[in-house]
Amino acid sequence: MCFAGCRSHHVEITVENRTGAEIRLLEVDYPNASFGADSVAAGQVVHSSIQVQGSGEVKVEYTARDRHQAQITGPALVEKQEGKLAIVLLPADKADFSFR
Repeated sequence: MCFAGCRSHHVEITVENRTGAEIRLLEVDYPNASFGADSVAAGQVVHSSIQVQGSGEVKVEYTARDRHQAQITGPALVEKQEGKLAIVLLPADKADFSFR
């Protein structure tokens, strides 16, 4: 039950594909949940608003055009954290993570 003045805490996540090619089976894991997309075209951005429960690292997995499985670990999130997390997927299984 929520009384006046209470609100839920959210982190807005964007994942931008700058790998130079379409990726498939994108999965973004965060504490106690995940989201993803079947495919993400080169240059496309995927958005999600999440509520962090627990704490732990963000993990990104996807399948590259050559069927290589990329696995990248990002920053840790903690329960009730708020803000915006930008994830930019780069060639060679690299990614830039920016939280504000």
